Amino acid sequence: MKVLLVDDEHELVSTLAERLSLRGIQADWAINGEDAMSLAEKNTYEVAVLDVKIPRISGLELKRRLHAKLPAMKFIFMTGHGSEDDYRSCSAETGEGCYLVKPVNIEDLIQKMNELIKASEVRP
Repeated sequence: MKVLLVDDEHELVSTLAERLSLRGIQADWAINGEDAMSLAEKNTYEVAVLDVKIPRISGLELKRRLHAKLPAMKFIFMTGHGSEDDYRSCSAETGEGCYLVKPVNIEDLIQKMNELIKASEVRP
């Protein structure tokens, strides 16, 4: 599985990528939307894990841009500011309840990623 992680908290996103790598999941990361789009120009990802609130380009807008470029990509949103409005917005965007509150439990994240991949394999 190849994953794109986007969060403006450098320490968090780099550590998350490292922890996924230790579990055999290839993870690239970016701290802003522009860098994430640049990575998406060069790579194909199965899943993107996006912080809801990143500078300049929100996580929701970044999702729209990435989806336009890579329509098969699946999305999980995460936030440290877990409001009910954020949850509803993210769920409406993804069509699924893929929303995690920071600090993200690595096992929960991996489970969500696997569920999204399996669900897409089942759909015709």
